[in-house]
Amino acid sequence: MREAVRKESEIFSELVEICTSPGYVHAISYLCYQNDTIGYADTLTPEEMLHQISRDFLVRTEISTLVGLACKKQLNIDLPSPEVIQRYIDKTNSLLKELHQSMMPPEESIFDPSKVNDKSFNPLKNGLVLREAIFYSGESAYHFQYRDLSKIKYEKDNDWFLRNKRFSIQQVIDVVISIQSIQNDKVNDFLKSLSDRDPSEWTVFPAYKFTAREVSEISNIEIDTVKLVIESFVSPIGKDEFNALDDFNPQNAYPIIQLPDGEYLLFQIYSLVQALYETPFFWFNDDAAYRSIAMDHRGGFTENFSAERLKLVFGKDRVFTNIDIYNSKDKAGEIDVLVVFADRAIILQAKSKKLTIASRKGNDNSLQSDFKKAIQDAYDQAYSCAKLLNEKNYKLIDKSGNELNINRAYKEIYPFCVISEHYPALSFQARLFLKFEETENIKAPFVMDVFLLDVMTEMLQSPLYFLSYVNRRTFYGEKIFSTHELTILSYHLKQSLWVDDEYTWLMLQDDICVDLYLAMLTRREGAPGSDTPEGILTKYKGTIFDQIIRDYRYA
Repeated sequence: MREAVRKESEIFSELVEICTSPGYVHAISYLCYQNDTIGYADTLTPEEMLHQISRDFLVRTEISTLVGLACKKQLNIDLPSPEVIQRYIDKTNSLLKELHQSMMPPEESIFDPSKVNDKSFNPLKNGLVLREAIFYSGESAYHFQYRDLSKIKYEKDNDWFLRNKRFSIQQVIDVVISIQSIQNDKVNDFLKSLSDRDPSEWTVFPAYKFTAREVSEISNIEIDTVKLVIESFVSPIGKDEFNALDDFNPQNAYPIIQLPDGEYLLFQIYSLVQALYETPFFWFNDDAAYRSIAMDHRGGFTENFSAERLKLVFGKDRVFTNIDIYNSKDKAGEIDVLVVFADRAIILQAKSKKLTIASRKGNDNSLQSDFKKAIQDAYDQAYSCAKLLNEKNYKLIDKSGNELNINRAYKEIYPFCVISEHYPALSFQARLFLKFEETENIKAPFVMDVFLLDVMTEMLQSPLYFLSYVNRRTFYGEKIFSTHELTILSYHLKQSLWVDDEYTWLMLQDDICVDLYLAMLTRREGAPGSDTPEGILTKYKGTIFDQIIRDYRYA
């Protein structure tokens, strides 16, 4: 029996009180600096990044909650004494730990004694359990993925941006990059100036402030346009709508705070790039005439992006999009993306469904409904098409009306379910809710988002490497547990994903994924680190064996 904890509502109320205290923004600044800043000298190593995975540090959803609560009242930015700031920090950490405990439902609320012999009963499917997993699930994407994929996601909506917002999607991205650059420079300046300042004046708060003029000078965009971009992501202050942990937090969609004297405040660049990726959905949805067009573009993005990334691995001649399956004159199925390689095939079905607020609150019916629309329907479609793929009396017709002249005997067919949005605890929910079948040649499904597919195709740019990982990951679906798929991929890159038969369960901790994070940071952001984790991709580097594997797709 666990120790008694206070009600979540009581803890939340106390958290509201401290977050709206005078000068609390200086405590938030410190917490952001502590959690988000990576210090290094000449070369960035995995060891220097490990602190971000520490259990003692806050996840971004916790910091976003603090910022959202602070904005329930007008901000007081006066600098408190160091003792007051430390008291704020200590109390905040204590309340957040207590809040986490309160979210874990007592055993008696999820274990039904009458179902103790019912093998189909799984207490982890309880919405109260999933609510905690969703809030603390971690991030789907690296910050640069949100930024870079936004350009692709909204390229067909650019005319709408120009007409309705008076800026282009590229200008938004340039403003975001400039804000990040400004804040990085200010954090470095803060560190350099510490020795020259009185300790009573130490605060990293100014590093998170910026002006439109500063952004304009860095981005070379006219200041009026810069202001339009910034103010499109400014959050309301003093609105009393964020009253429970999983209520809609305006800070998630609009993370910039307007300060007096033409200054702006942004605590987490990650929040801004995620808002860049997600918030335009709300803008489009408010435009009744454009809503359906935007939805078509959104669905097309998932399919097209997935296809383009898979072409990096398999080549453009082995990746097909929008394939209809016909039996005589009747349409029997539709494949969003089809990949064929020798006697292997991937059937990818794309969706663009988000997790609703009701599901985040732990509503069982809503969780099941969201999952069905986002994942189950995609899998059912993929499986029905997989069953027809080896049937030669069914024709595969491309979008031009031509029949595909490809191999029609596949030993392994892998159904992929790919979604375009951040879907918290996706792998965990798939493990619990997804109903699927396996046959001799149709394998277990691989559920993922576009961000994971992006990383997989970046690191495994060889059909043999890619298919080997897919085979291992789907085969060990019930044996491996991790809070995030990126951790499993990182483990594979370091020492190959293999579980001996004598082991029934493998738990992977989050610190494993730092090598992959560093590799992606080096490749996409130019960080001074290793662009490939030491492991399967480096073991035979420069040998004939390595060359054969990399060139095999051209055979």
